[in-house]
Amino acid sequence: QLQLVESGGGLVQPGGPLRLPCAASGSNLGYYAIGWFRQAPGKEREGVSCISHDDNIYYADSVKGRFTISRDNAKNTVYLQMNSLKPEDTAVYYCGKESWDITTLKAMCNRIMVGSWGQGTQVTVSS
Repeated sequence: QLQLVESGGGLVQPGGPLRLPCAASGSNLGYYAIGWFRQAPGKEREGVSCISHDDNIYYADSVKGRFTISRDNAKNTVYLQMNSLKPEDTAVYYCGKESWDITTLKAMCNRIMVGSWGQGTQVTVSS
């Protein structure tokens, strides 16, 4: 069974970069669509970016042009490169594997169609 572990979170100044790895074990991550999601205090979890097994990509409008999702199947890892970070990007970031009933990549991200989650990593953007 696929297990996911996020890392790379921390405190970063506004405008700075951060890269979050989502490392998989127990199965080949390349078979699945994987998404990055975030949850800020007092807010609902939201989709940030999702990548399909064949590298189609979806980004939420709020991160388009600043964040880049990628996968390295040899390392069984999906990355979220975050540039030009803003205070409103502060949240716990989670990666998740597609649910069994996923329809489209956009739906996976927008409707949080996730079958299993990592434990999350805190990202704080502050001066």
